[in-house]
Amino acid sequence: MLYPLHELINIPRERAIAIGVGNRTYSREESLEHLEELAFLAETAGAEVMCKIYQDRAKPDGATAVGRGKLEEIKEMVQEDNIVLAIFDDELTPAQTRNLSRELEIKVIDRTGLILDIFASRARTSEARLQVELAQLQYLLPRLSRMWTHLSKQFGGIGSKGPGETQIETDRRLVRDKIAFLKEKLANVAVQKAEQRKGRDTMQRFALVGYTNAGKSTLMNAISGAEVLVENKLFATLDTTVRLVELSNGDHTLHKNVLLSDTVGFIRKLPTELVASFRGTLAETLEADVLLHVVDVSHHQFRDQIRAVSETLTAIGAGDKPVIMVFNKIDMLPDLDLLHALQADYPQSVGVSAQRGINISTLQEIMLEMGDARHEVVHLLLPYSAMRELAQIYRTGQVMERRDGDDGIELTARITTEEAGIFKDWVVAA
Repeated sequence: MLYPLHELINIPRERAIAIGVGNRTYSREESLEHLEELAFLAETAGAEVMCKIYQDRAKPDGATAVGRGKLEEIKEMVQEDNIVLAIFDDELTPAQTRNLSRELEIKVIDRTGLILDIFASRARTSEARLQVELAQLQYLLPRLSRMWTHLSKQFGGIGSKGPGETQIETDRRLVRDKIAFLKEKLANVAVQKAEQRKGRDTMQRFALVGYTNAGKSTLMNAISGAEVLVENKLFATLDTTVRLVELSNGDHTLHKNVLLSDTVGFIRKLPTELVASFRGTLAETLEADVLLHVVDVSHHQFRDQIRAVSETLTAIGAGDKPVIMVFNKIDMLPDLDLLHALQADYPQSVGVSAQRGINISTLQEIMLEMGDARHEVVHLLLPYSAMRELAQIYRTGQVMERRDGDDGIELTARITTEEAGIFKDWVVAA
């Protein structure tokens, strides 16, 4: 069973204050932008952000993150606006959370806890629910404070409590056991999905990646016609959607079937617990031949978002994948000078409007060109007994010429390098 974080620690989804503490890692402008994003996250989770407050510090206070004077200011805001929830932009230590809760007399969470709460409400498939529950438990384990006694009903292991063992130690052991159980279940799911992907090994794969709310799902629908959920919310899509897509060039003389996947969006300061838990979902990104990095070019901090996505891709081991930069929402730009400058910086790029269908055909042509790098043209003579192989060529490659003769089927086809090795015994001179 998945436990929504707000139920586990009784977070009221009501009036909230968003708090940012600046440091030397980010500029003041970047930190304020992060605070605005935190408020958007809170609204996505269902809270009403009454006010935002920011403090510049060389480093966060070890006890309360903010200084004593700023803490008193926050106290006044909490009392004046009847605030019941304080959300900090950076991760708090268990001690900081405890001290702040005691001082403010309200619930206190950080960005990680907030994102986990959103993921809990967005998870739809059994795999996503397992992944989110695992991330929640890993996040909450060091923050336990006698809130887990209800879990004993789910394990039946309380009788193993040793002499003199405290309740909190028993609770921690229950959580560790649950974490091990979830990891085992997710490992089994990963094996099953790997088996499913084996049948798609000969097809070229593209994966949509990008900052959350950049328009990946809208682009997925524009390219594939798939009915993927589209909402103006952060993390509207958690589960990977894979579709078979037929790409074609401008004059429709070239067609090719590929697999296109839409993955979970990234965000700044993505919790490490989520990155680890969602490795099964991110496997589509790791195994893709080409990544489509979707960027909301109308966002004033899009360069910062590009950097955050690139850092996350590197963290999960996909930093060296070929990338097509897809600058989305160009219809919202006041002029195209910015787009032209970006295309000069990123040669493999295209400006599109996924919502209005602008330049989708151009994107498909670039995808076809990128695919040619691992394809070659071969001349084959297939026996009539090789109908299964012929069907595979039609499904995954491009048949350029065909002649049915007495000796078999003569084909000129563009196929993957891997397939060329499979069909090498049937290769003939042109």
